[in-house]
Amino acid sequence: MTKKNPSFDSAAFLKTLTHRPGVYRMLDVGGKVLYVGKAKNLKRRVSSYFQRSGNLRIQTMVSQIHAIEITVTHTEAEALLLENNLIKALKPRYNILLRDDKSYPYIYLSDDDFPRISFYRGACRDKGRYFGPYPSSAAVKETLYLLQKLFPVRQCENSYFNNRSRACLQHQIKRCSGPCVGLIGRQEYMRDVQDIVLFLQGKAHDVVNGLVQRMEQASAALEFEQAARYRDQIEAIRKVQERQYVSGEKGDLDIVACAMGEEQACVQVFFIRQGRNLGNKQFFPRGSKGRKAGEILSAFIAQYYLGKQVPTEILVNHKVDDQELLQEALGRQAGRKVYLRQTPRGERARWLKMAVHNAEIALGSRLASSSNARVRLEALQEALGLDEPPARMECFDVSHTAGERTVASCVVFDAEGPLKSDYRRFNIKDIAPGDDYAAMAQALQRRYTRVLAGEGRLPDILFIDGGKGQLSTAAEVLAEIGVYGVLLVGVAKGPERRAGMEQLFLLQRGRPLILDAHSPALHLVQHIRDEAHRFAITGHRQRRNKARTHSVLEDIPGIGQKRRQILLKQFGGLQGLASAGVEDIATVEGISNKLAEKIYQAFHGTE
Repeated sequence: MTKKNPSFDSAAFLKTLTHRPGVYRMLDVGGKVLYVGKAKNLKRRVSSYFQRSGNLRIQTMVSQIHAIEITVTHTEAEALLLENNLIKALKPRYNILLRDDKSYPYIYLSDDDFPRISFYRGACRDKGRYFGPYPSSAAVKETLYLLQKLFPVRQCENSYFNNRSRACLQHQIKRCSGPCVGLIGRQEYMRDVQDIVLFLQGKAHDVVNGLVQRMEQASAALEFEQAARYRDQIEAIRKVQERQYVSGEKGDLDIVACAMGEEQACVQVFFIRQGRNLGNKQFFPRGSKGRKAGEILSAFIAQYYLGKQVPTEILVNHKVDDQELLQEALGRQAGRKVYLRQTPRGERARWLKMAVHNAEIALGSRLASSSNARVRLEALQEALGLDEPPARMECFDVSHTAGERTVASCVVFDAEGPLKSDYRRFNIKDIAPGDDYAAMAQALQRRYTRVLAGEGRLPDILFIDGGKGQLSTAAEVLAEIGVYGVLLVGVAKGPERRAGMEQLFLLQRGRPLILDAHSPALHLVQHIRDEAHRFAITGHRQRRNKARTHSVLEDIPGIGQKRRQILLKQFGGLQGLASAGVEDIATVEGISNKLAEKIYQAFHGTE
């Protein structure tokens, strides 16, 4: 028999319970919600918990019940919606919980005279057009980067756009046509905007046809340079088509596959929009231990899609619990029919199989990976209020000795830890000695100008070793060169520069964020910051030592390695050479009077 809580009289409660549909909430002795469920028949469903059960999870939960609250609804579909809202709000211990329940990211095209294309997350209320949803912010950033190379439409903020007096770096590297300073007319600009719209709607073929026509017109008018630009655009779009489009698909489709392990489940979602594969995303629902795949998929689909845009079809790899009810609720929300299908044929069956394979790989990787690294990333995600764990983080630091031989470092971390192949150092030049702000600005500009030109990719988080001043400098540099969508975090040492007292500064947040000294998130930030510091110091010391062992002769034109060796042997080293006169130096084989004069001046200067 299921173990009962003696403080809760289930028999008396069930006597008065209605047979109507609704939602029930099971509470413990402290009033905390243990479980939220829905039912077509409340009395029958709740009664089942107090009957014989071999399920240890249910027995444990029932033994903690102190009270049950009921909300009656008109229909089971209404109960489903209420259950979903309550689960999201209350996060009960015994429910299957989707941890990543943030809003979808979109690509947003503004309604300005010269529209801006940008990353967007949240309710789609502003005027303009929205494309997506995309599986992650990284997928949006990748698509925006691709669009910038294909169609030079601006991505800068309106405040930046309205106050330009000269074209920015984006125009110089051919990522923007320069509408802010009148380098392109509105009609021509809107043609690029329309091409973006067609491309994002899955009509790349129409874009190519239009570009072919323009290329032929430019060629006929002997505008061969313009024709060549159209030709390059066409070639780039065709390459993108080969990579992004899904064979046989023209509409909207999601593929949802569940893989089960002993302690964990993984749900993998592939997003197809207008025939384009927007990528995939993986989820690890909490509370999935001991559940069946159909139950997990049912909970996932309800929490993930209710209240959001829903595709026409969702392919699944298991029969979903409450499938008909979910189809009804999702269809009512979308204003059209929505289908959950588990036995697709042909190409779709191949795609579902691929999604299952990806879910199995992701689950195996999670179970095998270091739990410490995962805990740190998830803690950082929570501390900074991110929608997902950061996939790539970069950190900058500056090192010098009294302003001598300044070096800036950039270290890169991903989910596995340090990515040393992507580390970079920057020898800082032409700044006032000891000006850390100028050094940081130069390093950031050099780093991300190269990234925008195609060398590497942008991070999700950019850590700056320093406080508000360094953070403001970094923000100004990134705005100037047109880098958006990167979270900036300043890492300042706390009182007495003690480890564990670090303060994290974020833009538009007045007070610093101070994490607990034992926080896994703080430990990760410290690790990244310390690695940037180590890499900067090593680079600075190498540069300083090289300068101190540098021979004056190396800077004299016409003095190669062979002549240096002869001179040093003849005079017994640099000190002897420095004491010699022009006539003495000219007696060395291979050294002319003119060259001897240059050598003498290198040591003594000019008169």
